[in-house]
Amino acid sequence: MPSDQSTWLVAIPQDGDADGLLQELTGKITKPTSSTLAPLPLPAFKTGTLDTLISLSEDLPKYEASFTATVAKTVETLRNLLNNDPSKLAQHIQVNEQPVDAYLLRDWHWNEGRYGVQRGLRDMLDVLNKEMTSIDNVMKNKLNNYNLAKGSLVQMQRKKTGNLSVRSLADVVKKENFIPDSEYMETLLVAVPKNFVKDWNLKYERLTPMVVPRSSTLIASDDEYTLFAVVVFKRVHDDFLQKCRDNKFIVRDFVYSDDMLVQQREELDTADTTEKELWTELLRLSRINFSEAFQILVHMKVLRLFVESVLRYGLPAHYVGFFVKPEPKATKRTLATLQTHFAYLGRRANPTRTKTGAGGEEFVGEYQALLEQEYFDFVLFEVPWIVL
Repeated sequence: MPSDQSTWLVAIPQDGDADGLLQELTGKITKPTSSTLAPLPLPAFKTGTLDTLISLSEDLPKYEASFTATVAKTVETLRNLLNNDPSKLAQHIQVNEQPVDAYLLRDWHWNEGRYGVQRGLRDMLDVLNKEMTSIDNVMKNKLNNYNLAKGSLVQMQRKKTGNLSVRSLADVVKKENFIPDSEYMETLLVAVPKNFVKDWNLKYERLTPMVVPRSSTLIASDDEYTLFAVVVFKRVHDDFLQKCRDNKFIVRDFVYSDDMLVQQREELDTADTTEKELWTELLRLSRINFSEAFQILVHMKVLRLFVESVLRYGLPAHYVGFFVKPEPKATKRTLATLQTHFAYLGRRANPTRTKTGAGGEEFVGEYQALLEQEYFDFVLFEVPWIVL
């Protein structure tokens, strides 16, 4: 059964008054079920050979899956950029500056200026695929660039907001916390877990030789760690680090510089500016590419609708197409109305129903998957809804 979360594309042979048929269907579908019906003009494509049509029929589902995935990825990018805010998404998930439903249900036409019907069907599909592939590649590159910039910014912000064992200390320590430049001694910064502060005060002078007595100075404290400065001789640097590790004291790798705080702020400001610029660019590009990708997807669906119609109903290639947006609560009733109305196409659309007995089984193996698909007397494909 077709999904109740998609718009249906339906095609049948044109046996008479197309406008009259749509009016009759509108009366049967719109009022009783609250579903929406709109015309879908099918272009006068070049049908090509039977081999071409069969080949396209086999290839189009693969392209459909790929195109649908590209549209879905673009929507997901917009969701992430806009924090999944429905009101903001509604402003950006549009096709030609209008809602998706309006694009489909208000006078949709094939874009002949862009996809001239003088092309063969295979050439048409190649053009659509080339455009969609280009969109997919551009989106991947832009998204990757943005994610790198965002990751760099988050890392810098984390250094400013983490605990004293991991965060940047440039805006925590001051010049007076360090001894002047010395050939023999140095100041080390040690982050001590809160529950080991007493141990630190008792042990630090005896962790190694050549630790300056009473040199431990409390600089800062947070919920998890207390930061101390301690003076040691450079020759015991490595031993002191090892002893600190053994006692769960964390010696921070930090060298004081008068310019460090300024440099850190400049780097953070640059990273923040870069992230915002790339966010804006990616949002703009995602909005444009969603519109383009969705149109390409619909054109491909219409192409598939035409190909399947020719294979099912034959020539002349004159078909009536229409969109159906089902009311979710009345999907079964809407489908039943269509099946009843087009039941007369049963013999023409699906001649295998009347063929039973000898010889029927020889086709089953090769076309088993096709035979297992749900089948209607009319051609039907779906465009999934973009749920905000």
